[in-house]
Amino acid sequence: MGLGAAGLPQKVAMPLEEAAPVGSGEVGSEASEGLIGIDEVQKALNRSRASVYRYTNTDPRNLNPPFNPRKLNPEYRSDQKDPLMFHPNEVARFARDVLRIKEVTVEVLNSPSTATQQLLGAILEELRVIRTRLDHFDGRPADLSARRDQHDQGARPAA
Repeated sequence: MGLGAAGLPQKVAMPLEEAAPVGSGEVGSEASEGLIGIDEVQKALNRSRASVYRYTNTDPRNLNPPFNPRKLNPEYRSDQKDPLMFHPNEVARFARDVLRIKEVTVEVLNSPSTATQQLLGAILEELRVIRTRLDHFDGRPADLSARRDQHDQGARPAA
């Protein structure tokens, strides 16, 4: 563990957000692929929000400036209004290399279940039940080609 601002051991813990398709335009898209926002970076680094913004590699004239090893580099943004999002490994690199926090542990935590995750879980369970019932269905061909042959024989009249 590293040392925080007061010289106390510090563990960098960041939540793993719900994944959403990139560019979906939904609020959940900002959390795609386990990226974290300014608030989580602030808590992880034990720094003020203003300090985190000062550390961040941003440029008003360039939406996605090139990598700067002395700055905290956000992930790619497609619009100026998109929130700044950071990969946990980038936050750990910045804490270790720039802030000189000796030992950095990035702990990725799962976020609480959302309504979407619960719905997808219910759909998955229902699909498993359907698969189990289909597997026990009598007269079902073992593979797709056998199924096609069975279908073709029933559809064509005898010559």
